[in-house]
Amino acid sequence: MKEINQEEVFASFRDFLKSKGIELQEGTYTRRIRQGCEIVTDSVNLSQRALRETKSAVDRGLDHLRQVIHEQTAPKPAAEPAPAPPSAPRATPAGGDRKKSKPTPPRARTGKRPRKS
Repeated sequence: MKEINQEEVFASFRDFLKSKGIELQEGTYTRRIRQGCEIVTDSVNLSQRALRETKSAVDRGLDHLRQVIHEQTAPKPAAEPAPAPPSAPRATPAGGDRKKSKPTPPRARTGKRPRKS
């Protein structure tokens, strides 16, 4: 909104009173009415200015809040993909990485063993 001119308020008030049958003539009352109109005009203009500044401050605060929320909720960038592991050998049930050995032929019995008592 644009600022209000002090003389506009007084002229509007004087015209309003004139339409009601009251004519303002220069004197003590008119000076006091003019001072009152100046106070009202200054109050309105200062209020408008303060409202604009407050609105811009609130907008800045909201923009900052939106940015913080965006940073906190944005998906994290993916890490570099790990190299594919070589095909994993089968794990033995006994656990451990034992080398596979070739099957050995059964041993030939050379005699009887003595029994343990």
